[in-house]
Amino acid sequence: MLAAIVLFSTWVILGVPVAMVTLPWTLLSHNVLPLYSWAMWVVRTGLRLAGIRVDVVRQPLDPRQTYLFLSNHVSNLDPPILLPLLPARTAAFLKRSLMKIPVLGWGMRLGGYIPVDRDGRVESAIESVDTATRTLASGIHVLSFVEGTRSRDGRLQAFKKGPFYLAMQAGVPVVPISIFGTESMMKKGSIKIFPGTAHVVFHAPIRPQDYASKEELLEAARAAIASGLPEWMRG
Repeated sequence: MLAAIVLFSTWVILGVPVAMVTLPWTLLSHNVLPLYSWAMWVVRTGLRLAGIRVDVVRQPLDPRQTYLFLSNHVSNLDPPILLPLLPARTAAFLKRSLMKIPVLGWGMRLGGYIPVDRDGRVESAIESVDTATRTLASGIHVLSFVEGTRSRDGRLQAFKKGPFYLAMQAGVPVVPISIFGTESMMKKGSIKIFPGTAHVVFHAPIRPQDYASKEELLEAARAAIASGLPEWMRG
């Protein structure tokens, strides 16, 4: 429990003054990069002080290219671990209700994060995909947890089709990501955090143009993500 107290306290103590400076600056300058950069620094600092280490295996990426990053999801620690590792400003899909959190929700809205309604309506899914397509077209990377929700036991779940509609529509390369270790550091349904090492594997980019359908692209991404996980997690 001490790690959780350290993590959240660090984020609050550092995040409040950072927000007080960078949020007004963003509104005045219409430049979100200082806000994003400082936010990633706050996130990394909190993780480090809480005893959360990150072991990363990377693939070379073209700095001129915009990417759609697709990851499995086993813990609430996954987003704060992954986002600072991504090569430049990145927007992520998140529940619309999180946009209502004071200050944090405002910052995520300014950062271009993509709200998702979990009402099961096709119209809601299309709206999210269209928003993400515009985000990618503007040169901002997008991160999606392709299972749609956290796995309860760490094993790879069925993938949602929305990210693959997005990949085909936007035509940007997909970078599969495997993450493990966090499933035992912060379990689903618990606020307890245990220090440890998160393992992250960035796989080689996949071009949607090389696949005849979104289903084939999905299978290729799933195979890549599974290959970077321990055998028991592959589903």
